[in-house]
Amino acid sequence: MIPRYKTNEQPKFFYGWWIIVVAGIGLCLGYAPIIVLSFGVFIKPLVQDLHSDRASISLAFTLANLIQSISSPLAGRLADRFGTRKVILVSTAIFASLLVSSQLLSATLWNIYVFYGLLGFVGSGAGPIPYVKVISRWFDRRRGLALGLTMLGIGSGAIVMPILAQRLIALLGWRSTYTIIGLFVLVVSMPAVAVFLKESPEEIGLLPDGAIVSAHAAEKQNGEEGMTWRDARCNRAFWLMVGAFFLVGASVHGCVIHLVPMLSDQGVSSNRVALATSFLGGALLIGRVCSGYLLDRFFAPRVAMCLFGAAACGIALLRTGADSGLLFPAVLLIGLGMGAEVDVIAYLVGRYFGLRAFGEIYGYAFASYVLAGALGPWLMGVGFDRFASYGSILVGFFLATLLAVVLMGRLGPYRFRPG
Repeated sequence: MIPRYKTNEQPKFFYGWWIIVVAGIGLCLGYAPIIVLSFGVFIKPLVQDLHSDRASISLAFTLANLIQSISSPLAGRLADRFGTRKVILVSTAIFASLLVSSQLLSATLWNIYVFYGLLGFVGSGAGPIPYVKVISRWFDRRRGLALGLTMLGIGSGAIVMPILAQRLIALLGWRSTYTIIGLFVLVVSMPAVAVFLKESPEEIGLLPDGAIVSAHAAEKQNGEEGMTWRDARCNRAFWLMVGAFFLVGASVHGCVIHLVPMLSDQGVSSNRVALATSFLGGALLIGRVCSGYLLDRFFAPRVAMCLFGAAACGIALLRTGADSGLLFPAVLLIGLGMGAEVDVIAYLVGRYFGLRAFGEIYGYAFASYVLAGALGPWLMGVGFDRFASYGSILVGFFLATLLAVVLMGRLGPYRFRPG
């Protein structure tokens, strides 16, 4: 546990809150909102343009997430070694450039696979891994709330990006849509990170949560406590987390990515579909803030059990009938579960394994979630192409999410408690 050094002096405004704003902007214009949460609106345009089927197009998304799951531990290790700011800036620049280059893509599947694969590789460095490492350094006692507020960036992107992408696709096509979004990343996200992001509070004479660094504190604050990756991978708690994250990640990603075609297949109007995707984004926002608030006040595995249980209920309602009056409650519950996952993963990693190798350990844990996110949409596509319905795979996802609740209940007490 990181020691706290009390002092009568406190800054008038803690700079850590600006770090949250910068991280939120970066995540809003990052891999998750642009590629993951907006992919559903690209499925049918890609199917039509490439004269392909949904399983083949879903495979592009699967490849992107598969490659991101491989690069996630690398991004975390680089952040531990070279600093988060460098990793974020380089990755974001490449990510935006790839989006802009979408105009050069031909209408062939292999081109699309390479495009999404490269986006997945650099997406790790432009996603939550380096940002949550920064937030975990700046906050300890209020870390849950800080992580939840940071993840509002992804929730905001989940509201804005699908609607923006849908309208741009209708006007300009899917290639120009990615180009315009890539330019937004270059002119908004990059400057914000370059100017305002600070690696740690010690850079400006502070400790986490805003305490002033005294001479005595500086002598003792030589390093961050925690396990190495080698220690963490031999720990039972790590594999329980990985199992739970994988099961829930596959389930919620499968539902979210195929939500748009699922609803349109059932005759839901395009306006109602757009409203449902925005409602999902709102649920993500609620999930981010509520989970962060609860993580600081209650035992985190119990919070995760409640949120994952909500996602299971949402999947069950979606299976009952997406075109019924249960659509919006289903989307709300799934969004709550999905909205809490990233900050729950980060919070649990910090409390069970510390900050010494946080980037690498979180990278591996997050990789399991991303890998599941690659598998879930592909399974949905295969299930639909085989049975002409999403019903069977939704039942499987419901059972998988319930199992994740059980795994969360097997975690023991924190190893690194709040100061």
